[in-house]
Amino acid sequence: MNQPLPIAVLISGGGTTLKNLLAKIDAGDLPVSIQLVVASSSKAKGLSYAREAGIATLVVRERDFDSTEAFGDAIFAALRESGIELVVMGGFLKFLPIPPDFENRVVNIHPGLIPAFCGKGFYGLHVHQAVLDYGAKVSGCTVHFVDNVYDHGPIILQRVVEVRDDDTAETLQKRVFEQECEAYPDAIRLISEGRLIVENRRVFCRH
Repeated sequence: MNQPLPIAVLISGGGTTLKNLLAKIDAGDLPVSIQLVVASSSKAKGLSYAREAGIATLVVRERDFDSTEAFGDAIFAALRESGIELVVMGGFLKFLPIPPDFENRVVNIHPGLIPAFCGKGFYGLHVHQAVLDYGAKVSGCTVHFVDNVYDHGPIILQRVVEVRDDDTAETLQKRVFEQECEAYPDAIRLISEGRLIVENRRVFCRH
């Protein structure tokens, strides 16, 4: 039997993604092992989920470093030391330069259909309000590999949500988040099973 894939989860706030992944792991639906949770703030509420689950935690604050590169170096040094194979961004709101040895080994989920409504400044309710203001008829979420441009790396999978006439940013966010809670574990599962092939910007899934 294959060993669970050792992963780390990076958080900045409430840790809803971490909580969801822990529930999927507990239910036997996700063959990974969270070895480390890295937070960009000691006040990140998601740290409590990690501690309750007995997972090692680390706080790395960007303001403690002279540059973004040094900040990233500190995080990836800790990831290497912990034997991490896959890094999962779980509401991590800091820009993180990806070193060559972690190319296509860092994933993120965006609450919109990339390449629309994405990039710097597009997070949380800002995305959903932009969708409504534009008059888009569908939205959704995108799981993608992370590169060194905001919301730009190769797309793993997307899930579509209808935009309703009476939607607010909050109601649309809620329905998109319901899809996120399934899409993210699905993508991580495909990676853990070694089923993804990345060719330039295209990601293929082996059946």
